[in-house]
Amino acid sequence: MIQLLFTLIFAEMALIIIFVFKTPLRKLVIMGLDRVKRGRGPIIVKTVAGTVFVVMMSSVYSIVKIQKRWIEDGDVNPTDQVLMAKHLLEASLMGFSLFLALMIDRLHHYIRELRIRRKSMEAVKKQNRGFEDGKTGGSEEIKALEEEMTSLRAKVKQLESELEAKAKEVNNAEGNAIALKKQSEGFLLEYDRLLEENQNLRNQLQSLDLRLSHSGSRKVM
Repeated sequence: MIQLLFTLIFAEMALIIIFVFKTPLRKLVIMGLDRVKRGRGPIIVKTVAGTVFVVMMSSVYSIVKIQKRWIEDGDVNPTDQVLMAKHLLEASLMGFSLFLALMIDRLHHYIRELRIRRKSMEAVKKQNRGFEDGKTGGSEEIKALEEEMTSLRAKVKQLESELEAKAKEVNNAEGNAIALKKQSEGFLLEYDRLLEENQNLRNQLQSLDLRLSHSGSRKVM
């Protein structure tokens, strides 16, 4: 395990040195990493990195466990010392390898971005040269573009005015809706009041009917 980690670290250091110096080998390495980052390559790399990280955390946990045992027992066991050194070396190597892998990924990204920018700058320079060479013959195209820009600006202004008008209509509609809501609330309150008055009148009529019925029965007697 330790030999494998040392081999991985040396390989990563060699890749970083290759990235630093501009050589034909760097182009081959960049092309290889481009292919690795396509398809299922990133998933495999993330899986391997996650596995290494989990193993590193397991080694760290073992280190903490041994230290707790030393604190509780107060005695240092030679076997624990060997295990402690082994886990500490493995955790350090795995952490350093993950750090170098991250550095390689960032260097590859920055080199690719730098190459893309250089290509875009070269393309812009070529276009400028072409514009300068055909400046006399391209005046009509420039005029057409300027006319198109003015028409587009006019359309933009028209759309902005229409948008403002629509916004005012929406605000007015919202105000009308609020007013109608308040009016409907007033109608509901008035309806409740009328229902209450109607109920009171019915109660009064029932009481009058009862009184009349009682007075009629007394007269008959």
